[in-house]
Amino acid sequence: MALLSLAGCSRPVVPSTSAPVASATNPPAFSIITEENLRRDLFALASDSLRGRRAGETEELRAAAWTAERAREAGLEPAGDDGTYFQFFPLRRNQVSTRSQIVLDGKTLTLGKEVWATSPIEANVTGTPVWLASMADTTRQTLRGKIVTMNLLPPTTLPSPGMSLWGYRYILFAVRQHATLLSRQGAAALVLLADSTTEANLAFAGHGFEEGTYNLDVPSTQTNSRAVPVLLVRSTVSGQSMQDRLRRNPAGATISIKVDSYVYPSVNVIARAPGADPTLKGEHVLFSGHHDHDGVGEAIAGDSIWNGADDNGTVSVAMLAIARAWKQNPGQRSALFVWHGAEERGLLGSRWYAEHPTVKKESIVAVLNGDMIGRNAPDTAALLGSTKPHRNSTALVDMALQANQNFSKFTIDTSWDDARHPEGWYFRSDHLPYARVGIPAIFFTTLLHPDYHTPEDEADRIDIKKLARMTRWMYATGWAISNTPQRPTIDSDFKLER
Repeated sequence: MALLSLAGCSRPVVPSTSAPVASATNPPAFSIITEENLRRDLFALASDSLRGRRAGETEELRAAAWTAERAREAGLEPAGDDGTYFQFFPLRRNQVSTRSQIVLDGKTLTLGKEVWATSPIEANVTGTPVWLASMADTTRQTLRGKIVTMNLLPPTTLPSPGMSLWGYRYILFAVRQHATLLSRQGAAALVLLADSTTEANLAFAGHGFEEGTYNLDVPSTQTNSRAVPVLLVRSTVSGQSMQDRLRRNPAGATISIKVDSYVYPSVNVIARAPGADPTLKGEHVLFSGHHDHDGVGEAIAGDSIWNGADDNGTVSVAMLAIARAWKQNPGQRSALFVWHGAEERGLLGSRWYAEHPTVKKESIVAVLNGDMIGRNAPDTAALLGSTKPHRNSTALVDMALQANQNFSKFTIDTSWDDARHPEGWYFRSDHLPYARVGIPAIFFTTLLHPDYHTPEDEADRIDIKKLARMTRWMYATGWAISNTPQRPTIDSDFKLER
């Protein structure tokens, strides 16, 4: 906390701003955005020392302090709460407790190694398990109040081929399908034995189950009284087939799931570069990204730190580079930089800021959000929110596309804006809460890749030249917005499909 206080209260170092203001179509400070600075910052933020920056944990706060200190060094004004660079907000985390105990046929299973509770639901269920060979068995016996055991069946609707995190989604789809069907029969608990696809993806899925659930800590009276605890068990435990043990007359089962529920802080980092025009500097072009990632989890190929270099270290350092350029040569409107916390836990930082902005909401002219801008083919990129149904400001999109045509010259992939695209990528980054409250917003990205949400998303895999081009594209777009007298407007027919 001492470091957070230091970063929030230290006196800014102000570089020279004597250079003349350029036109709306000619950004003046491209030379400030260097590959050297981007590489230096990225390797620091995505280093193992920050241990994956999981929301609410010490390393996310350390990453926030590091980001704020870089903003202070660039001469940016603190624009968070109480004259600091920070806006703290409360996270409610529910997590399966290590006090939980699972006993099947007299065998106590080890949580996180042999058995996983797929969601943090308090449960105390004992009894003799009922084995189902298939879903057809549900018509031959009553399941009300019983512990149901069976092999996990593939979901009837598989994730689309090539979809990100395919194996994890396979497991979630299958678990949800079983829970829906068997809870209707009154089952008290489900024990599902992993199939081969599930076994191959337990390292990632287990990481997600162990994290539990997160949300903003706000009052709620809603409860899910129909929720049924679902356990996922390895098919073989201690060299014995769990199917063989559970199909015969087992000794019984005890399922005692305890849930730890606690509140801890996450944080947005917020800094401002004042504009040059006496009137327009009261308006803001908001550059958006997130500084958190997935923390430490199950080791994959010997690496347990999920560094998040592309997701979203690339945009975090790009925003620092844009901030330095803006400070050197201010636009007419001010630039506001918001590094959101807890994006990976459900866009929680951007949801909080959209509801509790530290500047007047009506002063935010546009949101330029970025997420993962440093991988894939060197000359391709995507701009989400550029086509219907996700486009909420034609004027904003036109400025971004014109900036690309003038400077970065990427081939733009628009297919990910299609409402039928299986990834639903538009709904998975920090521009969304702003679009929902009526602020023009777009999303810069170079899209997903095989290292997405794995420990292999490392800084040495980032295409630094491409990262620099993407940074300059975001900067040029923001510069055009800042220096165009007419602010972008919301399209009157904007309506999201969900």
